[in-house]
Amino acid sequence: MASVAPTDASTIKAFIACVGTKLWGQRMECISREAARSQRVGRALAQQHAIEITIERLRRHAQTPVTPAERCVMRLAREAVLTDRALSPQGRIRFRTALAAAMVHEKTLVPLFHLLRTASLQRSRGFTVHFAGFEDEASFDLLLTRDGAEAEIVCDVISAEDGRDVHRGAWVQLVDGIDADLQTWLSNHPGRYLLKLTLPLGLNGDEAPRVALQERIRTMLASQRRSDFDEACVLRLDPLMLAAAQMSDGRAEPGLLSSLRQEFGHQAHLALASGNGGLFVLAARAGREDEVAVAIRRRMAALAPARLTGTRPGILAMFVEDTDRTEWRHLRDKLELEGEARQFLTHPEARTVVAVTCASRLELMGIGAPDAASDGELRFRNPAHPAAKTAGLAPAVLSSL
Repeated sequence: MASVAPTDASTIKAFIACVGTKLWGQRMECISREAARSQRVGRALAQQHAIEITIERLRRHAQTPVTPAERCVMRLAREAVLTDRALSPQGRIRFRTALAAAMVHEKTLVPLFHLLRTASLQRSRGFTVHFAGFEDEASFDLLLTRDGAEAEIVCDVISAEDGRDVHRGAWVQLVDGIDADLQTWLSNHPGRYLLKLTLPLGLNGDEAPRVALQERIRTMLASQRRSDFDEACVLRLDPLMLAAAQMSDGRAEPGLLSSLRQEFGHQAHLALASGNGGLFVLAARAGREDEVAVAIRRRMAALAPARLTGTRPGILAMFVEDTDRTEWRHLRDKLELEGEARQFLTHPEARTVVAVTCASRLELMGIGAPDAASDGELRFRNPAHPAAKTAGLAPAVLSSL
């Protein structure tokens, strides 16, 4: 594995300078402070802010070996620096404003790095790329030109949470809030347990339903009841019979989570708590199947008329955030993404769209083989668009499946 070269270290330094050294430091302090709340919250934040944390690690340890994912992040940080230098003064102001906006609240660098990666990918295919959003305040992000052909690209990030009734972030908060109660239960009732939750009304970021559910679980455990149900949730506590649910030195065996995933399916929300030699597993599902691909279709239907001018062929470059390897593979293998994308392309809202592309963190971070799209994105061409067979646009619009 290669070490970070001095030029790479200088790129990381230059990237942080584009953000603003003080703002970057404040962001890292905020992430560290929030991550210290608990291990579960820390793991969730490490995933959410993987790009920022990687850049900070490269800044602190400039000569240590780097992983393939870190190399991808470095390349995109370099793209950011080169873009900043190439933009006009007004374009640079807008670019740096976008960088600063990614440093506040729950925002991340993913949208900007998705934009930079999309531009880099198209340049590698022979296109000249103009950052129309930054340079011209255009409604779209990138203008592609190749062999006399032009196309507009809108880069957008949609969270898979938009297609779930039970949100992963809310699930982490829920389990974190009852962790002490689970530990108390295991102290008083050594053994292996499974609490199954069915949530017909879902669980999102709203605090009141989450707090109410936490109280119901606490009451159920305190009274040693084995079930509780109404229209909002169905709770059932049983012995955990899964053969793989073994403990070693007070910790669950590494293969347990994957066994649970096979048992409950890729859409289940899982959590483990261990203590006193025992194990408590929580498994939750919504009242209906997730509709991540449907949410993407709806988002595209809103984006196309709002951000494409209609004077050129348009490409919607969709980044699907908050999805993992298993879910992404399912969306691909079951043709859910393809089905919803092709359905969208038949709608009136898609009349200006010549192609749709989809990517996830697996492609962005270069960590997805064999589950990531081989060409860096999934691509679906609109055969009804007049420019669908334009040779100059072919590398950007030809379907990848």
